[in-house]
Amino acid sequence: MKARGVLLAVLGVALLLDASCKRQPGTEQSLFPASNEVAGWVKTGETRTFEAADLWRYIDGEAERYLKAGAQRVSTADYKFENKVDAVVDIYTMGNAPGAEKIFKSEPAVDVKPIQVGDEARLSSQSLVFRKGTFLVRIVAFEESTETQQALLQLGHGVELRLARR
Repeated sequence: MKARGVLLAVLGVALLLDASCKRQPGTEQSLFPASNEVAGWVKTGETRTFEAADLWRYIDGEAERYLKAGAQRVSTADYKFENKVDAVVDIYTMGNAPGAEKIFKSEPAVDVKPIQVGDEARLSSQSLVFRKGTFLVRIVAFEESTETQQALLQLGHGVELRLARR
């Protein structure tokens, strides 16, 4: 009987999280490259979208900073590079370009190098952060290898091309 109660509680929490995480197959999903649209990268799950009111469910502790900068939503998707490197792509839609720039400029710039992606970008050993217009994009790899930086850069360019079509 205890196991059934725990199972019901877990299902209840899952339903609440699912309700706050809206899947929008048309608009936000189109920001993300499809599997193999960028060589070697496969999208491994559905796009998840958190509206401003629910941003805290995704970035608890940081949501207020993003909301003050005008965040409207974040959409996120998981990817895998050549079955070796897992990564997550977060695309923050801001109310205006200065909001995206404000968040970008507030991020630590330690052990990063400026790179040509979007309007401004920084690349580290396991992440690429860039802004393009009203969007702030963060791509984070969960493994570090000799290929990680180049692979992140390629995926970043793929996302940038999608954003340019908006």
